[in-house]
Amino acid sequence: MKRRFGRTDKRTMPVLNTASLPDLIFTLLFFFMIVTNMREAPLKVEFKVPQATELERLEKKSLVTYIYVGRPTEDLRDELGDESRIQLNDAFADVSEIGGYIADERASLSEDDRPLMTVSLKIDENTPMGLVSDLKEALREAHALRINYVAVPRADDDPPGAE
Repeated sequence: MKRRFGRTDKRTMPVLNTASLPDLIFTLLFFFMIVTNMREAPLKVEFKVPQATELERLEKKSLVTYIYVGRPTEDLRDELGDESRIQLNDAFADVSEIGGYIADERASLSEDDRPLMTVSLKIDENTPMGLVSDLKEALREAHALRINYVAVPRADDDPPGAE
């Protein structure tokens, strides 16, 4: 006699198909790469970078440390004045603080990347040369000898020095 209500075959749970899992992971990765912004310091200085003819792109931007020099923005001029200031990350600094800043930035890099660290100077074209010279001297004392000046390409029809 056959059983009517009993199971004669054993059923197993089907195996979970993971073939589309890499697609899902890469989709999420691309989504987060697109919507995420890299942290940049909010600018507290205004600068108009000078024009140049011989420009090169930096190779590894992760090894670049930025120093901004220019007049304070409109909302900060009342309390700070109209003179050019140095901005390191998101705070104003004096020339004497450059050495510590460079040491901190260098310490955040791996041992192999430290000699490749480049300091990129974004300096307003109307900044007094005395401040730029003091800044360069402080960088020299901090052994930050790879320096890059930010500039924009000059239009071909503009002669040098014309404004």
